[in-house]
Amino acid sequence: MPNSKQRREQARRHLERQLVRRQQRDLRRRKLNLIGTVVGVLVLFAVVITTVLMLSHEDKGNTADPAASNSASPSPSATGSPLPSRAPSPIAARSPKKTDGPCKYAEDATKLTAGNLFDVGLPPDPKPTPTGNATAVFLTNQGTITVTLDGASAPCNVQSIKYLISKKFYDNTSCPRSVNSGIFVVQCGDPSGTTSGGPTYTTKDEGLTKASYTEGTLAMANSGPNTNGSQFFFITKDSNGSLGKNYSVIGHVSSGLDILQKVATGGDDGSNQAGGGKPNVPLYFKTVTLKA
Repeated sequence: MPNSKQRREQARRHLERQLVRRQQRDLRRRKLNLIGTVVGVLVLFAVVITTVLMLSHEDKGNTADPAASNSASPSPSATGSPLPSRAPSPIAARSPKKTDGPCKYAEDATKLTAGNLFDVGLPPDPKPTPTGNATAVFLTNQGTITVTLDGASAPCNVQSIKYLISKKFYDNTSCPRSVNSGIFVVQCGDPSGTTSGGPTYTTKDEGLTKASYTEGTLAMANSGPNTNGSQFFFITKDSNGSLGKNYSVIGHVSSGLDILQKVATGGDDGSNQAGGGKPNVPLYFKTVTLKA
């Protein structure tokens, strides 16, 4: 039977073993905590790197190129949805077409390969050219705009516009340009959603000497003498002092001018090198029809 000294020695060894086991448990716990901390830091680091890369890629994709204001890509609307636009079908290689009537609608061989031209044929060109008025109704995302087309002032251009309307050329198209300084216009009529598109043919200038660009006037946009196509601009505020007599007047707004003025005063993104840019208040035509 152990004596007192032996019992004390046994108790001491038992206590030492408990201390060693406790130290070992503490060491294992610290190692696990350290491993857990390192893993957590690595996971957090991976999440941060992934987020930064994603944001960097997104920023590159959204970088605007000021020189690409005539891009055919849909432009974002105020709601974030793309505005309507469409790409033209390739035009088969052929000789340019022209008409024999008084209006002499003609294609330019050098432009038949242009990226934003739409081949819808040529308008009728009877002799004499009709000079009567017509009513065009623009059903837009902002409301209805009604225009009286003036066949007496610009018979060939009005005949062309009526032809394009009959071909649904303007349906589901956006207005790519607004200017509210110097000149006051909202420019529309390009299915590509840029300011470089139109039909394959051009129309001559008409009535320039009598042209007046007062509020509510509708006039043809062009890229030089006798280059009228499908694009036109609504004048939202008198621009006689700023616009030269270079644009054929084809009509006047009879209702809906307030819609156009709202678009103009809403500002633009400044992307068009000729002035103004894509409207901050988006405007697009759902349908354009001729009123019987």
